[in-house]
Amino acid sequence: MNSDPVDLLVKLIKCKSVTPNDDGALAVIENILKKNNFKSQRLTFGTGQDKVENLFLRLGSKRPHLCFAGHTDVVPAGDYNLWEHSPFGGDIKGNKIFGRGAVDMKGAIASFASAVINWIKDNKKFTGSISFLLTGDEEGPAINGTSKVLKWMDENNQIPDMCIVGEPTNKEEIGDTVKIGRRGSLNGKLVVYGKQGHVAYPHQALSPFTIMQKMIEPLLKGELDKGSKSFPPTNASITSIDTGNDAVNVIPSKVEVKFNIRFNEKQNPEKLEKFLRSHFDRVHKDYKVEFTCNANPFITKPGKLINYISEAIKLKTNSSIDLSTTGGTSDARFISLYCPVIEFGLVGKTMHQVNEHALIKDLKLLTEIYYEFLNKTFIEVTK
Repeated sequence: MNSDPVDLLVKLIKCKSVTPNDDGALAVIENILKKNNFKSQRLTFGTGQDKVENLFLRLGSKRPHLCFAGHTDVVPAGDYNLWEHSPFGGDIKGNKIFGRGAVDMKGAIASFASAVINWIKDNKKFTGSISFLLTGDEEGPAINGTSKVLKWMDENNQIPDMCIVGEPTNKEEIGDTVKIGRRGSLNGKLVVYGKQGHVAYPHQALSPFTIMQKMIEPLLKGELDKGSKSFPPTNASITSIDTGNDAVNVIPSKVEVKFNIRFNEKQNPEKLEKFLRSHFDRVHKDYKVEFTCNANPFITKPGKLINYISEAIKLKTNSSIDLSTTGGTSDARFISLYCPVIEFGLVGKTMHQVNEHALIKDLKLLTEIYYEFLNKTFIEVTK
């Protein structure tokens, strides 16, 4: 009897695995794969509220070694009253499975696990390796999850030859987008100092707002370069402006501005920081700025991995495939430091939204594509 991704997804959704809580989600996958001869290793990192459960599973010991990476943690559901169905009920209505994490990304985990179980039953002479890297810390700080599991894998000779991450990459239909890279992410916090005063006597004060407007001009332009062949332009966004001032008759002494820059391979954190500090210095001397980089840009070059997933998609769909580097950061940024990595999963339209849901037909189609992807990847070791 073939493994059913629908049943598996329902079980996963019923686990209330809001970061960093696991609530049995990892065990759902661990138990079904151990029954299919996978060896498992639980990896716990952090303590107290930062404690995170992770799971590594592997079948086989030879090459090629393909890893599927994913996360069982989900973002909070918000106001339950806004949901048509319980966010952790796994309800099925028509062709939809409702629940937090249905598309981001318990659905892809269910599809890949089902595809693997069905594939190894059909390919008993298989001599390569298939592994799963699953974390409960992707939607949160991402400190005690994938990055630390990869370090453990490296120390224990478990690094794969290639990896696929099940993020919901598709825009409109299954097969329309494969992520082959991501831009970097640089966060900044700028504090501009002025002079506090009464609003009726502005000449006796120095408004930090007036200074701030000039200081953040480069950030307000949006695009900081023209992009490249592989990446969209570097862009900046203001995310917060705050004075901590509740009085309506006081000009505040300072204003704090938070911003984020998504940057391509033309830039790097040091270059961006130098550019902005130079501009800030020209405008005003009394300020403080802090920068934090949580991701550098990466791209997987054309090769077997991209060919395998593209061929599998073409076998099962009529989609025109976009090999994309758009979007936010993901755990693929950690994996790219160790091996080639791509991302391909469900359609992401409802991720993180009220009434998040996956289409059953999409879930089954994704399972079929993953199955063909396994065929392509292991064609040389299944004869």
